[in-house]
Amino acid sequence: MSRKLFGTDGVRGRANCHPMTAEMALRLGAAAGRHFRRDDRGSHRVVIGKDTRLSGYMLENAMTAGLTSTGMNVLLLGPVPTPAVGYLTRSMRADLGVMISASHNPHQDNGIKFFGPDGFKLSDEAEAEIEAIVAGEIALAPPEKIGRAKRIEDGRGRYQEFVKTTFPQGLTLDGLKVVVDCANGAAYRAAPDVLWELGAEVIPVGVSPNGTNINDGVGSTHTETAAEAVVAHGAHVGISLDGDADRVMILDEAGRVADGDQIMALLAGRWAEEGRLKGGTLVATVMSNLGLERYLAGRGLRLERTAVGDRYVVEAMRRGGWNLGGEQSGHIVMTDYATTGDGLLAGLHFLAEMARTGLPASQLVRQFDTVPQLLRNVRFAAGARPLEADSVKAAISANEQRIAGKGRILIRKSGTEPLVRVMAECEDEALLGAVVDDIVRAVQSVV
Repeated sequence: MSRKLFGTDGVRGRANCHPMTAEMALRLGAAAGRHFRRDDRGSHRVVIGKDTRLSGYMLENAMTAGLTSTGMNVLLLGPVPTPAVGYLTRSMRADLGVMISASHNPHQDNGIKFFGPDGFKLSDEAEAEIEAIVAGEIALAPPEKIGRAKRIEDGRGRYQEFVKTTFPQGLTLDGLKVVVDCANGAAYRAAPDVLWELGAEVIPVGVSPNGTNINDGVGSTHTETAAEAVVAHGAHVGISLDGDADRVMILDEAGRVADGDQIMALLAGRWAEEGRLKGGTLVATVMSNLGLERYLAGRGLRLERTAVGDRYVVEAMRRGGWNLGGEQSGHIVMTDYATTGDGLLAGLHFLAEMARTGLPASQLVRQFDTVPQLLRNVRFAAGARPLEADSVKAAISANEQRIAGKGRILIRKSGTEPLVRVMAECEDEALLGAVVDDIVRAVQSVV
């Protein structure tokens, strides 16, 4: 069964344009409610969280209407991180979790992500079944079975307390000055509170959301803001989250950025030493640097690669029984604690290593030497299929031959935006630039 509405991370698009309209959100809510309410026995409940986008109000109300119309009782969490929705779906025994967010995208975009009763994101098959219901006649509940909706005031607090329980006993953040950039997004209250309660001196950045400034010059995709704050305040470390706080970048005391690959290398090495890394395996996507693979191999560990998207990382982890994975972009998944990427959780465990070892962030974030990697994005018009053009295929093939034995090329369409992502790795940086430039020109010529 194919999917058209759903991409690699739920349904996403520009607010008030298909598919991110109130009408579609209502139908998605009703379809998801019908999918998960398979009988009339007992109480059926849904938790809904959102980030700080202005359009979140519209979509939250529309989703609530659709869900209650099929008999689901809705618990509204307000602004909370995406991983909080995964956690609360399971801990509150909900049938379904919904997060309204477009993650690191600008405020004009929004999205809808679904979590099953186990707290994990839905499979491709479940999303396809919901799409099929959306496309047909949706059976509504009789008047006496319409659901109720109410706001839950302690959802964020429950999540904060849970996150703190994962911090190693006997350690504190006393004496650490930490910049935390919340991207004017979903963690703008949770992240500073957790860090302060564990003992850190906190310098908050990006904690004044106004509905339109989420990810605007702040957060994990704009780390220069946190870097400036780290240097200006003489902080020991910076934690930069994205709009829904499911990804993180770490900044050392000089403001230099470490991506998800370096964080995963640190955690994998530490967990392996403690005998905690299940199967001696780290799961990451095809985008992770070749240097990470070499680092793991040098320690007798293994890298399992997946398609891009933290959901595919999690699916592979569950199939293989592995407990650590993530993406170069900063999704770090620790299934011993969480069901999805959690930027705050990952940041805390990096800080725990600082507290445990007494080492500066600059030493901990340089676990391996990266192979030079270049990524360029080419935007295309809706409906275009640039990767199917003969000229683009020929350019890719020719450049694969040029770089063979020296590096690798990865070309893919984004699952969340109309972009072709052209990435290559090669020790020869001149060749690297030439290969990427040639393919980008070929794509640009047809878009």
